[in-house]
Amino acid sequence: MSTPSVQALELWLPDLQRFDSAHPLRALLRKADAVAPAARGYLGGLTARFELPGELPAGALTRELIAGDAGDDVWLSADPAWVQPDLNGARLLACGQLQLGMPQALALAEPLRPVFADEGMILEVSSPDHWHVRLAPGTQIPVFAAPEQALGEDLYEHLPQGAEGRRWRVLLNELQVLLHQHPVNAQRRANGMPPVNSLWLWGGGALPATVKTALHGVIGDDLLLGALARRAGMAATPRSTAAFAAAGAGWLVDLQDLPVDDIAVAWWPAILAAAQRQPLLLSFASGERWLHRPWHRWRFWRGSAS
Repeated sequence: MSTPSVQALELWLPDLQRFDSAHPLRALLRKADAVAPAARGYLGGLTARFELPGELPAGALTRELIAGDAGDDVWLSADPAWVQPDLNGARLLACGQLQLGMPQALALAEPLRPVFADEGMILEVSSPDHWHVRLAPGTQIPVFAAPEQALGEDLYEHLPQGAEGRRWRVLLNELQVLLHQHPVNAQRRANGMPPVNSLWLWGGGALPATVKTALHGVIGDDLLLGALARRAGMAATPRSTAAFAAAGAGWLVDLQDLPVDDIAVAWWPAILAAAQRQPLLLSFASGERWLHRPWHRWRFWRGSAS
């Protein structure tokens, strides 16, 4: 397999195995050329496209995008989470996207603030789905697993271990006790909604001085993608078929979080139209990549499934 030899409009798509043989995108793949695979997964895809001087400080980047006050402090993302106990421990079932309104989020955070304050930290509710913890400059923090690494798995396998992790495990346990008893969660359970019974701490670090990328712009609704684009000094446009239709070579269109059925119905006409007028790099979250050029549509002899 070769690396792409031309500049193209890149589509970041869900895992390839999620597209069955009848999906219209498969017809495009049958006529495209496979190219060298790329990084897998959400965070892998971001770090492959954006160059930073260290680890990806998701907390500082997203706080700066939302509130503009990240400064030189060290930040952690502290996203509202739903943890489900089971016989062997507890599993992380959701992180963010728990249908919280700001009044609910502020009410849930209120009893947690003194706990963080006792540890020299400040809890900030940046948005209903995205909370942050501000730490003093130079604070040493362990590596926390990102939500995508822990979803559906045993919570405790992804907590910092050893003596240095004990402080954080104790902190998390105290937060969970307070959230379990919170009246907002009692109301949510009565309404058939999952409780917000934990916070997921991850993405620690300070705002990077520079972020570099070969991209010209991004189209997408993902907060961290938008934060990276902003820090790199380039355009970031909300996701729409109109924005997609106006994008050209060097742009990234983020569709990797969408159901494949939505891509088949709502996005397929725009994808097909783009494929007929310019090169498309079809990049799947599972790592596979195909390059489709407009003249490839005449490859009638390519009839086998990809």
